[in-house]
Parts: sequence; C-alpha cells; structure tokens
Amino acid sequence: MEKQKNAVGRRKEAVTRVFLSRGDGKITVNDKDYKQYFSLAYLQNQVELPLKTVDAADKFNVKVNAAGGGVKGQAEAVKLGIARALLEVNAEYRPALKAAGLLRRDPRAVERKKPGRKKARRSYQFSKR
Repeated sequence: MEKQKNAVGRRKEAVTRVFLSRGDGKITVNDKDYKQYFSLAYLQNQVELPLKTVDAADKFNVKVNAAGGGVKGQAEAVKLGIARALLEVNAEYRPALKAAGLLRRDPRAVERKKPGRKKARRSYQFSKR
C-alpha cells in the first residue's frame, strides 16, 4: 500500500471519514486519541473490532474525521469506515469482515414526527369525560 486509503462510515446522523495508512496502530479521532474521544470501553472495542478481526491492529494508522450524531453513532460509523477501508487495502479480508457483520450499514434511524401526534407514534392522551 503506497498511498493512504479512505472510506466513509455512517450511522444514524453520524458521518465519519476514515483514512488508513501503514503504521504502528495509532487511531486518532478528530485529532484526539480514540481512547480519549470514546471514553467508554465498549465504544473503544467497537472501533478496534475490524482491525482485530483481520489481525491488523498494529499494521495500520487510522485517522478519523467524525461529525454529527452522538458518541455511539460515531463509534459505529467509525467501525464501518475502518472495515470499508480495510477492504480497499486487501480484498482477502472480505470473508472475515462479512462473517463478523462489519460490512453492513445499520439502517435504523429516528422516525419523523407525524402531524396530530405528540411524537412519531405517541398520541395525545384521550379523555372520555
């Protein structure tokens, strides 16, 4: 890999741009270490998962620009972005990443509010008398 590879990851309202380059395993999100940016352990595990799945945790440096959504949505968007970037590096990673479910974009998003309702589905309270 002579140049860096890049990919986009999305989840809910979060969008992340992931840049993958040869290195020693540093992951930075918005110019901070990912352990500082994602303070919860399970979010850190989400970010590391694609690299651990293909045993490449110490072979690549990952730089991420994350915007929109919340912290969990951003972490899952980073996960998808890293998996897509790894595919650009080596197509042989596909079976392992696919088996782990890392190449599927989670389509769930917030449902819009409907007119005449309090929220998307919640109705106003009915009073019989």
